[in-house]
Amino acid sequence: MSDDAKDAGLVAMISSILGGGKRTDAAEPPPLAEVPPTAPTNGLEAVAAQIADAAPLKREDASNGAVASVKLAEPPHQIVTQSDGKRRLPAQALADLVLGELRKIEDFPASGVSITVYGYRHWNAMITFAPFSTTFRDATRFRKALPDIVFKLRRYVDLEI
Repeated sequence: MSDDAKDAGLVAMISSILGGGKRTDAAEPPPLAEVPPTAPTNGLEAVAAQIADAAPLKREDASNGAVASVKLAEPPHQIVTQSDGKRRLPAQALADLVLGELRKIEDFPASGVSITVYGYRHWNAMITFAPFSTTFRDATRFRKALPDIVFKLRRYVDLEI
């Protein structure tokens, strides 16, 4: 068997193991929905509502048998809605919104992505990737999708200073 045939077989085997059959030639982002975005939640609002209704928690200290009350974490501040219908959110909440929209794109990495929101009236966002978190082609695709996402979110959300 020639070396070229061995190399081709080895490449085919590695490609099948690593999922090399999936090729994306087009680097266009998917179309964006015309629905107002929702902030991704970790269930904090539901938990905060349940905690507000519950009685103060008490725990028993094992060392002396005394009962001590536990102080609950403060819920996040209220979201301000302006007269034009836009919501005012801090930069971190806006970054979470942008990241949530980007996560809807196929093959978006689960970790190693950072979104930075900057500006004031016409706020903008910057995306950075950790080394080896994604491929160059996918990173380019995500960077091309970012301005469209920011443009869409600016219609509904302003940056809070």
